[in-house]
Amino acid sequence: MDKTYIEALVVMSEATGKGWWTPYKKPLEQGPLNMAELEAGAAEVRLHQSLFIPGLFQTADYAQAIFATPQLGFENEDIGDALKFRMERQRILTRDSPPSVHAVIHESALHMKFGGTDVLRGQLLHLIELARLPHVNIRIYPFSSQAHAAISGNFVHLIPSVPQLGTVVLEQPTGIRYLGGQEALLQYRQLFERLADYALPPIDVSLAPEAHSVKDSLALIQHVLYTL
Repeated sequence: MDKTYIEALVVMSEATGKGWWTPYKKPLEQGPLNMAELEAGAAEVRLHQSLFIPGLFQTADYAQAIFATPQLGFENEDIGDALKFRMERQRILTRDSPPSVHAVIHESALHMKFGGTDVLRGQLLHLIELARLPHVNIRIYPFSSQAHAAISGNFVHLIPSVPQLGTVVLEQPTGIRYLGGQEALLQYRQLFERLADYALPPIDVSLAPEAHSVKDSLALIQHVLYTL
């Protein structure tokens, strides 16, 4: 068995499970805490989201509007804790040695007006700014593309330095499901690659304006912004 794999297993077994998220154990459910711990140990994050802007990319106003949605069942006094926690999670994007983050976001998510037009406009502009980070790759999956995204579901594939120890997180109406094992990890790696292939080229603000004459993720976001 691979020595690096064995050493990584030992490190995992000795981990305390404590981190910046520990103080939130009382106000929040275990699911978000588990996600924060997995993100903290990830070297790469791959995610697909169809109806929301992913939590790692959300502005405070957008996230607060989601938490205030009655169907989620948050009490008013709990929204502040949930919002603070979500903003704290995003620090992995700007920490030393951040993970590589690759996201495929369906075009549907660009039109969901959580909090209204101004909140959505701020959120879409924030996506463009995040794409300036060299380790953040954001692709938009357009309505005009193949239907793979419709049947893929939302998922996050968290990949540590030893990929065999990765985890796939599925958020479902009945709760959060965690998948491991080489077969599942390979399946979701291939699924993400297929989604990325059918998505538009990633947001790239470094290109000259004339380079966006062809369809790409930045051009689509700018089009949505124009129509708001």
